[in-house]
Amino acid sequence: MTRLAHWCFEHRTRVVVFWLLALLVTLGLSRSIGSHYNESVSLPSTDSQQAVRLLTDNFPAASGEGDQVVFQAEGGATVRSPSVRGPVTAALARVAAVPGVASVVSPYSGQAAAQISGDGSVAFARVTWEQKAAKVTKADAKRLIDAAKTADGPHVHVSLGGQSISNEESTGPGVSVAVGVVAALIILLIVFGGALFSSLMPLLTAAVALVIGTSVIGLLSHAMDTPSVSTDLAVLIGLGVGVDYGLFIISRHRTAVRAGSPYPAASDEAVNTSGRTVLFAGITVCIALLGQFALGVNFLYGLSASSAITVALTMATSLTFLPAMLGFLGPKVLSRRERAALAVHGPASTDAAGFWLRWARAIEAHRAFVAAASLAVVVVVALPTVSLRLGSAGAGNDPSSSTTHQAFAALAKGFGPGFNGPFQLVGRVSAPADVKAFAGLLAAAARTPGVASVTPPVTSPNREVELAILYPTTDPGSKQTVTLVSTLRHHLVPRAEAGTSLAVHVGGVTPTNIDFSRVLSDKLPLFVAVVVILAFLLLMAVFRSLLIPLVAAVMNLLSVGAALGALNAVFTWGWGSSVLGLTGTGPVDAFIPVLLFSVLFGLSMDYEVYLVSRMQEEWRHRGDGGGNGGGGPGAAVRRNHRAVTVGQAKSGRIIAAAAGIMILVFGSFLIGDQRVLKEFGFGLAFAVLVDALVIRGLLVPALMHLIGPANWALPAWLERVVPNLSIEAPEHGAADRDEH
Repeated sequence: MTRLAHWCFEHRTRVVVFWLLALLVTLGLSRSIGSHYNESVSLPSTDSQQAVRLLTDNFPAASGEGDQVVFQAEGGATVRSPSVRGPVTAALARVAAVPGVASVVSPYSGQAAAQISGDGSVAFARVTWEQKAAKVTKADAKRLIDAAKTADGPHVHVSLGGQSISNEESTGPGVSVAVGVVAALIILLIVFGGALFSSLMPLLTAAVALVIGTSVIGLLSHAMDTPSVSTDLAVLIGLGVGVDYGLFIISRHRTAVRAGSPYPAASDEAVNTSGRTVLFAGITVCIALLGQFALGVNFLYGLSASSAITVALTMATSLTFLPAMLGFLGPKVLSRRERAALAVHGPASTDAAGFWLRWARAIEAHRAFVAAASLAVVVVVALPTVSLRLGSAGAGNDPSSSTTHQAFAALAKGFGPGFNGPFQLVGRVSAPADVKAFAGLLAAAARTPGVASVTPPVTSPNREVELAILYPTTDPGSKQTVTLVSTLRHHLVPRAEAGTSLAVHVGGVTPTNIDFSRVLSDKLPLFVAVVVILAFLLLMAVFRSLLIPLVAAVMNLLSVGAALGALNAVFTWGWGSSVLGLTGTGPVDAFIPVLLFSVLFGLSMDYEVYLVSRMQEEWRHRGDGGGNGGGGPGAAVRRNHRAVTVGQAKSGRIIAAAAGIMILVFGSFLIGDQRVLKEFGFGLAFAVLVDALVIRGLLVPALMHLIGPANWALPAWLERVVPNLSIEAPEHGAADRDEH
């Protein structure tokens, strides 16, 4: 690491030019080639996926994506009034002419009487695209919206629903990013004593990585299924970790400069100590993200690869581009006041002092109480995880100003809440007995509690598939809807299939979301176990200890549990939802826990490594009064107390600042309209708050005081086997420096 830092510092022009060329090339390629995002979810071997396959192979006209154009009569009129029917009919003619639209079924056609509500206040038209929503461009979806909106007037309000409409309405996190950047800059200015250039460096480093990363993600979308939200989540993750990585390295560099080190030596020390923390933390995040490939869900492949690429780039720019820029800054890494103090008073002391030393000593003095109290707080916060409900919130939780939310509300008012989440009953028939059995299934389903209605079956052109639409009485995100899907699949369908060659599958958006949640829930424990074990082995190699990685693994799981508990309480139970600007409550999106775990485990590792590495330096090189650990068990205990206390005092300020930046960057995504980004931003911000304030600030130091010298023990046989990945700098004196 020292050689890397020294080379980048000495050849700073080459390094900066390399990164700027990489930025320009990837940005140019991305702009010229464009992106090809795909929102589709493939769930092999699931019932809903088999329904999709049957329709695609045998009923192409029914396999295309369907949207709805919803008309709500106003001003005392009904949808049958001439003042409503005229503009609606004209608008639907324009909709039919939109490129990519396969068919439009008007509510005024003879076979569509069921598309008008009983009181005549609401009607809808079915719009079928020639392909899946994932392949419908935003431009075509916008043309559909514009064409339908031509009917808007004093007697009718038009709104649209469907996946392609939701995709078109989704906006990037531009405002959130701007707010997060400003908030991060303010904290950096405070931490760095007003040194403007030092404060800008983490942001500049993160910006270079993000521009390259988002460009690569756009190119990646041509090679693998990548949902459009991948870019937004990658920006959210990359901005947070990138600024933190820069903070760790620059703070160490500044401290070495203030202590009298030459600028090249200060850069070497910063990268060789804090840079190793960045390296190990970044690798952990990438491992956790790429571990999602083991889940076997294609929707997550693009998400995980995109986020991992961005994290890897932020790590690379922090370890190369940042030292090069420090070479250009020279003395400007300090503020004018700091440079003047260095010139007048000489090198500054690196001893722990002030608030953080008092805080660390208070924890040492009351370690048992602190450990018990902080553990109780985290467990209580994590308790709602027990009833965590995964699924898809749907358009009902979109912003109230969005056309998708308005369409959802209008359809629920006119036809019932379940109308927004219809099921597809798809049956493969090969004999008259199969057709009869399928009709019997539809009749039995119509009598089942929780079912509002079932449409008559439609036969495919090749006469091999029958399709019917079932409308539940409950909305797509409710528990009752999940129960109804289970009832159909495990009771009604097997009865209908018995004694026949009929094969029935329950598909549609809502059953697909339910299958998605189930697949992730079933595979999540294995995924968590693999990531935890890999992180345990990495920490064992870094700290030459068994108990430190064990405690870290448990603490990281507690952080994730606290995040999921808070998510469930806010987004599903509705606690404080109005403060966060949420439209309604619903299940937590199924892929959020997987992504949260991947990112949070890495971020927790970041703080853990930074904190414990400072303690380890004190344990090895200062000990109790500079001793070597001699003097019996009592001396070893005192030595451990001193190492934990001083190490926490020297790292506490930077960890608090890094956490503050993370909280503000992630929390800024609550400003946006996308529920997914709100969930992810809130979960990450809350978890970082708990992790930095309660777990790393209280619980971990208290436990290390209670455990004693055993913190640093590794059995001899493991000592010989496990590779040594120590974070220490070769020169022990330099390694002792940090901001305090």
